Amino acid sequence: MPDDPTIDLSPAELREVARYAAACARPALAVYEADHPADPRPRAAVDAAQAYAEGARRSRALRDSAWAAQRAAGEARDAGRPAASEAARAALAAAGAAFLHPLAKATQVKHILGAAAHAARAYELDAGDDPTVGADHLARFRVLAPPVVVDVLRRYPAAPDKGGRVGELIRQLDTSLRSAG
Repeated sequence: MPDDPTIDLSPAELREVARYAAACARPALAVYEADHPADPRPRAAVDAAQAYAEGARRSRALRDSAWAAQRAAGEARDAGRPAASEAARAALAAAGAAFLHPLAKATQVKHILGAAAHAARAYELDAGDDPTVGADHLARFRVLAPPVVVDVLRRYPAAPDKGGRVGELIRQLDTSLRSAG
């Protein structure tokens, strides 16, 4: 038996995971763009994830848009804008969702739920680090998750116990979605 057994994951399911991630990240772009209105990098990453969900190929351009969003997140963090940084990380995670690996590793859960968790964290920070705001957004993201995404999530081990506040948000959403009827 291999160390990391594989998960059955169809191309259509992978596209639905990317669609969900883009839907979670897109509203948080407003947090980033309020601080950086002329920087298109996070929006380009979300748009690339959406294009993949709608049938575009997984390409170098998709990966490059993810790296660009990561650079935007780092720049916002370095400028003392943590909410904007988390919003850009949500965009990075949306583009990264298209690269979910079919390996039975708990770390892969971040590809499924990372955009939602980073978006929730962006909203928390934007509201003065208010965890109730994050919880409210997680509740919205739970409702937003289509059955196919929940089914894919349940094939993976539960989210790992790490990752700071974003990791905590991932675990909360993971638990909530797995327990959904």
